[in-house]
Order: sequence, then C-alpha cells, then structure tokens
Amino acid sequence: MNIATTIPFNPPSQGQGKDSFAITFAPLSLEEVYALADDPGNGAVVLISGTVRNQTGGKPVVALEYQAYEPMALRVFSQIAGDIRRQWPDVNRVAIHHRTGRLQVGEISVLVAVGCPHRDEAFSACQYAIDTLKHNAPIWKKEHAPDGSGSWVSIGACLEAGAANC
Repeated sequence: MNIATTIPFNPPSQGQGKDSFAITFAPLSLEEVYALADDPGNGAVVLISGTVRNQTGGKPVVALEYQAYEPMALRVFSQIAGDIRRQWPDVNRVAIHHRTGRLQVGEISVLVAVGCPHRDEAFSACQYAIDTLKHNAPIWKKEHAPDGSGSWVSIGACLEAGAANC
C-alpha cells in the first residue's frame, strides 16, 4: 500500500500568497513545482532538484530515508521565502517541496524553484533557499549501505561537517 500525503503550507502572512511549501511521501514532480514558481512577470524560473546519489564520502549508498518535523520544517520554508523577498524583492514565487520516507538512488528528495523577472536574482535566491533549507530545516536522513547498515544524518550537520558529505 502506497500512502501519499502532502502537507501544503501557504501562510496567510506571506505577501505574495502564491508560494508553495510541502512535505510529502509522494514522488515530487519537476513539472508541478516549476508551474508553481512560474508567473507571467518572470524572466526566469530557476529550479534545483536534489536527488539520491549512490555514494556519500566514497561509501556506497543504496537508499536514503528522510524524516521531518513537518510543522517546523514548513515554518522554516516560509521563513526562507520571507528572507528571499527581503533580499530580492522582485521575486514573484517560491516553491519548496521535500519528500520523506525511503527513497532509492536517482529519486528526487527535494525541489526548490524561484520565479523572478531576472535570472541573476533567481539563481541567487534559489541557491540561498536550498543552502538555508539544508542548514535550518528539521529534516534528517538515514543513509542505507549495501550491507544493510545505516546511519542517521541531520542535513544541517552536513554543512557543519563539510559539504562533501551532503
């Protein structure tokens, strides 16, 4: 049985009201998240897709398992969008969606998209969003090795330990 749950979070305090934040067990859709960041006023939509890779720090990985403290993670996503709008006020839309559960190599774990009139700001805002999410959001991952062993890693701890492990 495959249960898909999406917890959308569109805070009423967000001036744009068109941002989209979600924590979900369901596979993430590039097309859906791109469309959520698109706007007729955009000259650019920058989207980053985080995927499960087959190794971390030279050690093989067969799957990752994500868990999140959803209410707080969604608040962090909203704070990221607010920070983006303060630094890049022309940004039209921000979409941040993250998966939870067990993901296989090649599956998308996170999508962040930023729509903006200008590409430079869109690139900068999108990079800020993914870097800040990885450092601040209460999301943890468990790396599963081929021998069946696994270890939990806080995404925020990745940046503290060195980007090579993220």
